[in-house]
Amino acid sequence: MKLTKKILWIGIFAIAMAFLEAAVVVYLRRLYGITDLLLHDPQFDPQIAGIELGRELATLLMLLSVGWVTGIRIQSRIGFFLIAFGVWDIFYYIWLNVFIGWPKNLLDPDLLFLIPLPWWGPVIAPILISLFMIVGGSMTVIREDQEHIIHIRIFEGITLLIGILFMLYAFMQDALSILPANSIQLSQLMPSQFNWVVYLVGLLMSGFSVWRIARKP
Repeated sequence: MKLTKKILWIGIFAIAMAFLEAAVVVYLRRLYGITDLLLHDPQFDPQIAGIELGRELATLLMLLSVGWVTGIRIQSRIGFFLIAFGVWDIFYYIWLNVFIGWPKNLLDPDLLFLIPLPWWGPVIAPILISLFMIVGGSMTVIREDQEHIIHIRIFEGITLLIGILFMLYAFMQDALSILPANSIQLSQLMPSQFNWVVYLVGLLMSGFSVWRIARKP
């Protein structure tokens, strides 16, 4: 199958998966009566919390699996995973907006992830990362299709790792600030002001590193 068709089908899969993910969130919000994450704090349910963690892990495994079976070498497998993840994440918010008119704007705060701690941030933050993932993943699979194997140098690898850690801190700083905390305390956590400086430094470092890695001959 030609590379363009592979990318197309990866995109179709990710868009359809985003529909399912958004539908589940709509159901949960309806069941718990949530219209605003900052105003409504549903009662902690350990069973639902455990299922939610499993659902997030399953989502990652599904995206990784489709990338793995589509790619040929580890390089393209990671690249297709990045494309799938980026498209899925962007269309997740698009579908939510279609279903319930949320987010109203890209600065609306959202509970982004639960593993290993709750992630909070404005909607635009994960979308920007997803755009980088789509571009970086596309460059990666194109390079392999051209028979160019990418090798990560120490400087690029360290820069990428530090950038990722900066962004993770920006998303999880509120959860980190109350550690040690139990599951109930973490479930009741409300976000403070998002740390844009740390986030943007991490985003630029990661983007720069991925660009250098993917463009090398």
